[in-house]
Amino acid sequence: MKKSALQKARAAYQPKLPIVLTGAVKAVEGKATNSVADQEDIQKLFPNTYGLPEIHFEKGPAVKSAPINVGVILSGGQAPGGHNVISGLFDGIKKVNRDSRLYGFLMGPGGFVDHKYMELTASYIDEYRNTGGFDIIGSGRTKLETKAQFDKGLEILKELNIKALVIIGGDDSNTNAAILAEYYKSINAGVQVIGCPKTIDGDLKNEMIETSFGFDTATKVYSEVIGNIQRDCNSSKKYWHFIKLMGRSASHIALECALQCQPNVCIISEEVEAKKETLNDIVNSIADVVAARAANGNNFGSVLIPEGLIEFIPAMKALIAELNDLLADNAEEFAKIDRQNQLSWIVDRLSSENASIFNSLPEGVARQLCLDRDPHGNVQVSLIETEKLLGEMVGRRLNEMKAEGRYVGKFASMFHFFGYEGRCADPSNFDADYCYALGFNAACLINAGVTGYMSSVRGLTKPSVQWTTGGIPITMMMNMERRHGAMKPVIQKALVRLDGAPFLKYAAQRDTWAINTDFIYPGPIQYFGPAEVCDQPSLTLRYEHENR
Repeated sequence: MKKSALQKARAAYQPKLPIVLTGAVKAVEGKATNSVADQEDIQKLFPNTYGLPEIHFEKGPAVKSAPINVGVILSGGQAPGGHNVISGLFDGIKKVNRDSRLYGFLMGPGGFVDHKYMELTASYIDEYRNTGGFDIIGSGRTKLETKAQFDKGLEILKELNIKALVIIGGDDSNTNAAILAEYYKSINAGVQVIGCPKTIDGDLKNEMIETSFGFDTATKVYSEVIGNIQRDCNSSKKYWHFIKLMGRSASHIALECALQCQPNVCIISEEVEAKKETLNDIVNSIADVVAARAANGNNFGSVLIPEGLIEFIPAMKALIAELNDLLADNAEEFAKIDRQNQLSWIVDRLSSENASIFNSLPEGVARQLCLDRDPHGNVQVSLIETEKLLGEMVGRRLNEMKAEGRYVGKFASMFHFFGYEGRCADPSNFDADYCYALGFNAACLINAGVTGYMSSVRGLTKPSVQWTTGGIPITMMMNMERRHGAMKPVIQKALVRLDGAPFLKYAAQRDTWAINTDFIYPGPIQYFGPAEVCDQPSLTLRYEHENR
């Protein structure tokens, strides 16, 4: 593999492992756990893996352990640091016994079901340490949810004598890990299943999972580019930039980037839902900021928009929920409808209130709401051009305000969507350390003999050598949600808390940012230099922990 000078330098970086993991460890059990909601339903579905205790690791006596074969899967969308999770896992099982072996299933869960794999050797893994992407074994979005898949996967596990499987993924992938762990436990398959928390969206977290890996790097990448745009914006002084950011189910990315860059407007989906705002409410609030800045001679600015905003507008959320059920129940019939008749077919089958809202949408947006659902039954919000919708509606509203004598200025808009740009960046020092620790910690969970657990590394605002490690039962994070028209157990997404420190920090300053040009230009991720420049975690994480 050819490498740039930066890649060569990064290959030599040694992630800083928590001290507790540098020697022999023992697993210490804490209190028994319950799911975050729907306890009775979750317990019935997971009788063998529900109510397990929290675990933390302490220094322990050296114990001779037999070699173990482990499998690993990268599941779902990419996130910076995945290669370091695998590197940490490899080093961890080799530390237990140098004859242990690691097998990677290719292109995600599909490779597990289809028996496509490769052994990951030291020389191969060394090529990928501290690099971005998931190309070490590839990833995929195949859902592990049927007995047939579990049994087919078990065939290759037995053939390779694999006793533990690590699934690196987001909330849906780790939900599937919990289901797989429950099934293998119920049939005494002798296979442990361990999860690792991955998603740049930042919505897989709780007190024991303080952040998901990749969030730190991705938001720093986006913040760099937003800063560049704001610098350009402040140089030409003639454009309003509408910037949509990844984060389909939560606004953590938009909020972090706002804290990093201080834009004129940042919409937080969770606040929109809490205030029961309409699409027109959002448009009017942006138009008011544009007009206020124009009154000061500033016909330029920046607006940050979370990817999943459309689903948080209460009226749109109700419409999408009905659309999801309608299209799930009538998928074959809808597929046969001519394109020119699709929208009328939908309107005829919606409730009167939702039909009225659907009819009021621009045709392009209405069609985007009807696109094929993702593998989890969700509308593909990344394909909905919310940034253009808002920009065009703001332009129309400003024309109305100008006719009313309430706006004197020029309005020109530009549109951006930052998503894939951040998913495969070389991990920041924080993510490089965090991911390596998550993988090494997963090896310790395997050695402890547990199943149905997620690797947990905590105390993340401290220097990495002081982080604490352990695991939590995945069922602890679960609740029941409607998917594909039926109630299913899933890990509960962590949304932006409107009473949380990060949002309150933003809310206290946003009125000033709206009128003034207080842009910050964060610049690129720094890998080499003083810790206060290179090793700092996200502002979200720092604010969440500053009073603990």
